[in-house]
Amino acid sequence: MFAERGSSWWPVLWGPLFALAGIVLEALTGPVHWPAWLLVGGGLGGGALVWVSARRRVYLVRLTTGTLTQGREPLPVDDIAAVTDVGTPAGARILGGGWTVPRRTTSIPLRLTDGSVVLAWARDDDGLREALRRLVEPGPS
Repeated sequence: MFAERGSSWWPVLWGPLFALAGIVLEALTGPVHWPAWLLVGGGLGGGALVWVSARRRVYLVRLTTGTLTQGREPLPVDDIAAVTDVGTPAGARILGGGWTVPRRTTSIPLRLTDGSVVLAWARDDDGLREALRRLVEPGPS
């Protein structure tokens, strides 16, 4: 019903492209140091691979008919009581762990069936809020 990936895979290409640019520049000016450029491309690409993989896990937002997943934390949709007219109390727990909502995301307060309020988050907060509203607060038929 709603999904945001934490990152795309294209940053993994930054390191190899940088190494390719270095190889081209070096080829224009003299001998190419292949082992060094292969290490640079592989090292930067490998580091980016780890970074992108972690972001895809930590910043994942997925909503299905049964579960809202924020990062690595699943929340059953049946546990959500309200999406609209929910205030944000000080110290509300943030879904997915962490001390604050991730950068470039907006928080969405959710009232749970036990009366507590938690903060969901998404880059497209209006899209997630609307999808949650359709599941949790069905309109008149």
